Amino acid sequence: MRKFNFLASFVMSLGLIAFAFTKFSFTVPEEPEEINYIGDLVKMDPTDVIVDSKVTEKIHRFFKRKNRAGFSGAVLYADGGKVIYKNTFGYGDYRKKNRIEFDDPFQLASVSKPITALAILQLQEKGIVQFDDPVEKFIPEFPYKGINIRHLLIHKSGLPNYMYFKSKLWPNRNVVTNDDIICMMEMHEPPIYLLPNKKYNYSNTNYGILASIIERASGLSYEDYLAQHIFEPLGMKNSFVYNKAEMPKVPSEVIGYQKHRRRTIRAANINMNGVVGDKGIYSTVDDLFKLDQALYTNDLVNQNTLRLAFSPAHERLYAHDNYGLGWRVNTDHEGQRTVYHSGWWRGFRTYFIRELYSQRTIIVLSNNAYTGFLGTNELRSLFHASNTP
Repeated sequence: MRKFNFLASFVMSLGLIAFAFTKFSFTVPEEPEEINYIGDLVKMDPTDVIVDSKVTEKIHRFFKRKNRAGFSGAVLYADGGKVIYKNTFGYGDYRKKNRIEFDDPFQLASVSKPITALAILQLQEKGIVQFDDPVEKFIPEFPYKGINIRHLLIHKSGLPNYMYFKSKLWPNRNVVTNDDIICMMEMHEPPIYLLPNKKYNYSNTNYGILASIIERASGLSYEDYLAQHIFEPLGMKNSFVYNKAEMPKVPSEVIGYQKHRRRTIRAANINMNGVVGDKGIYSTVDDLFKLDQALYTNDLVNQNTLRLAFSPAHERLYAHDNYGLGWRVNTDHEGQRTVYHSGWWRGFRTYFIRELYSQRTIIVLSNNAYTGFLGTNELRSLFHASNTP
């Protein structure tokens, strides 16, 4: 009888555990059959770039493996201005099982920074701002002296990261905006990390301040400036700036996911999503490819300005790991240059990689921060399938 009671209790306990797990947690569902796009290899014209089919096969196998491990997102590889591989994997909403489509916008996270820098370059070419202009010329209440626009662009301002001092100086749960960050600086003057122009120190504050300079110099909101001067001219129809202070709900079907205590959970839309410039832009692989191609022309800014943006700005940093005007810069031993940026924010991981010497482009947008972690060199190596097994 005792054995029976023990067995019954054990079975009941298992049942309760299973019920609790089913009710209060969820795992990543089995992925649907992916949407393929490799057809350009078959339909290529003689004038198109010649691509080894092994390249697309290797790219596809790589992301299939990542997909089986939980990767979800959109991928685009291009060579010489031609898309050679484009695909989506997984769901934008794990609960609803909505397949990711090519026109679904993703939060770009820090891949927003090159676009913010591009807006500054446009204003510089128009003579509205200059790289050596002090910040207080446009933001008179800015309390720190000796910091100019160039320092912000290349992360040499020494400013503290607002994501850290905001927690202490903004204890309520209200949405915090760029103006609020400036107000906190004016009122409390959080200690700087370094003297201006002393040393490279990556700080999201720099690009939040740049977004405010764009607004005050142009007379437009950051959102409207990008829409009128970058997105609309290039036909980037699925790109926009999300500011939680302006709209509580994100206007995208793609939700970011992250790990929490071994579970995959939906990333919260936190109050720091009211700060833009360092993040906040939503876009697609197709729209970013339009931007990529425009950067080989004079449509947005001239090539002399872009050469400056793509040049390493820090003598003390390595040639293969440097920073320019909004872009990370990798110069190899032959002087060949790759510019790129990656991002990570609230369930999203993003990569925008441009090999300038070969005109190769890699764009990866993932809505799972845990399984979306990829190395930039690893992504670039997929172009060289003929040389690797």
